[in-house]
Amino acid sequence: MDMRSLLTLSVWLALIRENYGQKPTVSLLPKFPDVYVGDDITLICKGGGEPIKWFINGDLQSHENSSMLLTSVTSKNNGTYQCERSGSKSDPYTLTVLELEPHAQLSPAVGGPVLSKGEGTNLELQVDGDLKGWKCYVLRGESGSRLLFDPRSNNKAVLFAELKDAKRATFWCRNNTQRSNAVTLKMTELKVMLEPPAVPALMGEHVALRCAVWGGGKVEKAEFFKNNVILETITEATYIITNATEKDTGEYRCHATYRYSHISPGAAQQEGDSDAQELKVIGGPAASTVNLTPPNGLQCSCSHCPGDCTSYLWYHTLPDSSVPQKLSVNTKDITVEKGGGYSCRTYCKKGVSRFSNVYSFKPGVAQETQSVNAIMVAGVLLVVGVLIVVVLVVLKRRRGSNVQATARDKDKTTGGDYEQIHLTDQAVYHTLGESTDKDKVENEGGYEALKKRQEDAVYHTLGESTDKDKVKDEGCYEALKKRQEEAVYHTLAAGEGQGQSQSQGEGQGEGQGGYEALKSVKAEVYQTLSSGDSKTPAGQSEGRYEQLPQKAKDCEAVTVEENPYEELKAGQQDKKQLSKEK
Repeated sequence: MDMRSLLTLSVWLALIRENYGQKPTVSLLPKFPDVYVGDDITLICKGGGEPIKWFINGDLQSHENSSMLLTSVTSKNNGTYQCERSGSKSDPYTLTVLELEPHAQLSPAVGGPVLSKGEGTNLELQVDGDLKGWKCYVLRGESGSRLLFDPRSNNKAVLFAELKDAKRATFWCRNNTQRSNAVTLKMTELKVMLEPPAVPALMGEHVALRCAVWGGGKVEKAEFFKNNVILETITEATYIITNATEKDTGEYRCHATYRYSHISPGAAQQEGDSDAQELKVIGGPAASTVNLTPPNGLQCSCSHCPGDCTSYLWYHTLPDSSVPQKLSVNTKDITVEKGGGYSCRTYCKKGVSRFSNVYSFKPGVAQETQSVNAIMVAGVLLVVGVLIVVVLVVLKRRRGSNVQATARDKDKTTGGDYEQIHLTDQAVYHTLGESTDKDKVENEGGYEALKKRQEDAVYHTLGESTDKDKVKDEGCYEALKKRQEEAVYHTLAAGEGQGQSQSQGEGQGEGQGGYEALKSVKAEVYQTLSSGDSKTPAGQSEGRYEQLPQKAKDCEAVTVEENPYEELKAGQQDKKQLSKEK
């Protein structure tokens, strides 16, 4: 070995000892002067040897690589970061994420952030002002370089972005004081690819995940997975997450069934899986708010913006357009006259807020009237809903009352002129049925007092009398069981009693209106027999009583909780009238 070789070896050994003995450092890639919400950044630990440890706010992390990738950062990533190599710890690196959007916007012209190996895409740059002094850059791994762009207008330009051999690359543009957002492109070597949004997914917004096929293959069926758990199988290529939340954060992939039918109508069906892509849902930058100031004024405000935000950007969208046009005013308050949608952004030294809500203005209608209209509509809908509920309740109650009325109608006696009488504490008077016998005393319109007592018997008259020559007793009288074996008094029908043993012309007059005491016995029922049902001839059996076994088909038993007496009293005036008729 010559002297030159020995000298070279000694230099390398010195460098190695210095590298292992030096204190590690933490640096940021890309080298952004400011980090914004949604940026993808990498922290690099340089110097020293193995092993490698990371600390965030003093807490040991499980990460052991020399680089730490942070995607779609937010204010939750704020803090101090340190690394330790060979027992030596670096100085803390402080990360502060601005809750604003950069002044310029960079986004893919078409497609998503996932590219096939060897391919590239166009990125569009739009700045606030002109393009003078703006430059664009790319970071592939740890190696960065500058890119040229093609101006398309005073404030718009297009640049071609490609990954080359890198798995991922980050693109951004900036001038001396401002920069754009960063766009990260990723490479896949599979024909099927899942394309998440090129910009960070924000909470409350809809997020589209597209299952695409290299070369324009038509997707006939797509299965979407989150953290290797299937979500849905659809016949379309796009899966929509509505009102995204932090719970939707995860690793997504898809399985596609497709054909290259645009090349050949009879192309064979193929299947394939995509790579897993990370989706992170964040709160996003602070948003401005449009407030109403009568009569035709609008005010822009941002409660979460930094204190150096002193200017405002106003945008107007015509009723027949969907593209907002920037207005020349930059004050907090404006007066509007033209119809259409109005929105604003708060302009700060290091960035801008998110777009505000869109206020729709109609000429000739006062602002307070427009704002009250929504409240009035909501009130009317509430009143209508209450009325519908009330109507439904009333109909339900009426239906219930109709059912009860139908049930009461079914309880009516169908064979005579008497209906079931509900006893009350007062006397109830019931009009007696009329008799058609010429020799009977006419009782049309007479009233019978029915007094309710706790221990009386209840009588129920069944059927009606229509035979002229004899008492048709098909409407028999039935005495219910009484509890304490008390006497039951029953007014005998016309023509019954002792006077019926004589001729019909004379005997009937003596028997009308009399009373006969019937002593009730437990389980015995007395029934007035008709001529057809009596065991004796018709002429001798009229008006008599025969003890019969209780049958459901002959008499109707009425059961009540108490057994009141039914006392039928004939007044003195009825007796006098009978004697006169004799």
